[in-house]
Amino acid sequence: MEVSVILVESFGKWLRTLGYAENTAYLSAHYVTDFFFYLKSLGITDLEGVQPETLTGYHRHLQTRRQKRRTGGLSQNYIVSNINALRRFSKYLQETGKPFFEVSIKPKPDRETIRSILSLKEIKAMYDACSHDYLGIRDRAILSVYYGCGLRRSEGASLDVKDVMLKEKLLFVRAGKGYKERYAPMTEAVKDDLENYIYQSRERIQSFKEAKNEALFLSIRVRRMCGNALMDRVHKLTETANIQKEIGLHALRHSIATHLLQSGMTLEEVSQFLGHSSLESTQIYTHLAHD
Repeated sequence: MEVSVILVESFGKWLRTLGYAENTAYLSAHYVTDFFFYLKSLGITDLEGVQPETLTGYHRHLQTRRQKRRTGGLSQNYIVSNINALRRFSKYLQETGKPFFEVSIKPKPDRETIRSILSLKEIKAMYDACSHDYLGIRDRAILSVYYGCGLRRSEGASLDVKDVMLKEKLLFVRAGKGYKERYAPMTEAVKDDLENYIYQSRERIQSFKEAKNEALFLSIRVRRMCGNALMDRVHKLTETANIQKEIGLHALRHSIATHLLQSGMTLEEVSQFLGHSSLESTQIYTHLAHD
């Protein structure tokens, strides 16, 4: 077995051990495999031969490479994901004591990602689209968790009611990326939305069954709402608000990060708010805020 194959397999296992989603681990390993094929085409047989110009050349290669199954070139999102995978691979090499290379390339997101960012007016329209019944109160709480606190899809779905610290105005995020725990701050408005949901809407839903469920977001069957169910509620709000954009839970996270930067918050502060492990992950929002 070639050394590159062993490295890629070990890299995938490392990502899974850190708690990365299965799809992220699989695609990251796939992107790194493509990178090794590129190195082989240059006659580079070991990682010590990877220089800054090698990575620059690989970035140019991705920008000009044709798709294998469709016509046209690679999407910018694909290129960004590819480079991010190399960053993870570089971190893996460093932390396991292997020869490594620095990845300083910062590709911009594509126009589709930029177009998925909601304006402040559109965010207000989504809040206004929430009805005043118990399901509408829950919808408002979902917006407050994913937009107001900028949580990732899995982080919000994994919240238990005990993780909402109303007095301290904090959310305890137990299921962060890479199993990293953190506290996400909430504004007074977010606190009010969650308080109304917990003591009005959620208590009513909880009364539908005798068995208690600790999950924050409950379905009408008194079960923990999964990511898809939460996303469906967001889609319904965008339809009611007549927003003509492809919006998911992560778009709300993109939007709050962009709005915070536009309001004058520093990159470091936004990075801490989002729970990023490095500023490199937050750099994308500087492009989004500018555009």
